[in-house]
This record gives sequence, structure tokens and C-alpha cells, in this order.
Amino acid sequence: MIREAKDYESALALAVSGTALATGSFITPVGWAAFALAYKPLVRIQKLARLEKLTTSLLDEFKNQGIQVFPVLTIEDKNPIDLFVRFERKIHLFISIRSIGDKEIVYNEAREVLQIKRKDKHGLKVWNPCPLLELADYEKWLSKNRDLFGMSSREATKTPSAKVLVLWPFTKAADDHNSHLYSEVGSMRILALRRKGTAFVIQQEEVTEFIKAWLAKYE
Repeated sequence: MIREAKDYESALALAVSGTALATGSFITPVGWAAFALAYKPLVRIQKLARLEKLTTSLLDEFKNQGIQVFPVLTIEDKNPIDLFVRFERKIHLFISIRSIGDKEIVYNEAREVLQIKRKDKHGLKVWNPCPLLELADYEKWLSKNRDLFGMSSREATKTPSAKVLVLWPFTKAADDHNSHLYSEVGSMRILALRRKGTAFVIQQEEVTEFIKAWLAKYE
């Protein structure tokens, strides 16, 4: 479905030169409408391509471990959840995929905000909407909507969950954050930012290794 949606969006962009999508279906009509409203047409094509690549990779890697991957889940007036990954009664992961070009991301501890630093210019600007706050909202959303997944109250509230901000090339986190902002997950040293809970910040190529390490922690 992701691949079909991506192909449709690509054809549409060529046909109407970026005119916003008015009709279509992606997961559900409601889900598609929210997705279409959340992102501009060409951004949607990039987003769909990333979702396709990451979802395919995860299903291939963990197909024998009972992985379930739910893409583009609508959540009230917020950006959709890019991926909700479920290993039933083992772990949950909320994944946001973000790319803002060839820029570095910096966490301002005093203000508790993510900031964007351009390599060719001085100064920082606040990243809005804040991916950390969005991830916190996603976790709350699951506890209220567990019936959509046939999930018990115990699984929804007791299953270890990880909120993960995946930076897609060429966006990356600055490498000079204070040492106390990092946590060890398996053999990985990961930026772990605490804003309404903890969110892990990793690069696209680290997703599989992170999920393996998170699984191993709770098996």
C-alpha cells in the first residue's frame, strides 16, 4: 500500500505540478486525508519513499520474530505517527522519520527544545513542531486507542516502549552534546533526550541495530 501510494503521488506531482491531493486512499480514507493535509505533495513522495524503505527493511529483518508495523496512524490534530512497531507483549516503538536537509540538530538543555543549525550559516532556530513533544503525544494516543490493535490494557500500559526520532540523511545530530545526554542501549551509545519522557535520536542506518538491542533488553 505504501508503494502504491508513493507511485500515485509521483504520478500526481508530474501531472499537476504540485497541486495538493484532493482524493485517494492510504490505509483508510481518514488516514490518507490526514497524511495529505500534513505534508506538501513533494514532501509526501519523499516521506512515502522513506516509509517504504524502512518498513521493508524491518519486515525482512524481523519477520521471524512476530513484528507488526503500522504506518501513518492519524492522531487528532498532530502529524501522523510515521511508524508504530509492535512485538506483541514484548516491546513497542513509536518512530518519527525526519529530514530537514544538510543540517545538524542541537538539543538546548536550558530551554528543552531541539534547534536546527545550518552548516553554511551562524545561529540556531527552534525546530517546530517539536518531534520530542509529538512522540510523547503518540504514546498517550496508544493508551486511549489500544482497541484498534486488539490490545489489552495491560499490554498498552506495561509493555516497554521506545520513542525514536530517526534522522534521515543528510540531517544528523551534532556530535558535541554533553555526555550525560547519552544512554547505552546494548553496545550502542545513543542520544537520549528527556522531554515528557525519553526519546532516542538515531540515524536512519542505526534503526535495525537499535531495535535488536531494545528487543534483547526485554527478552
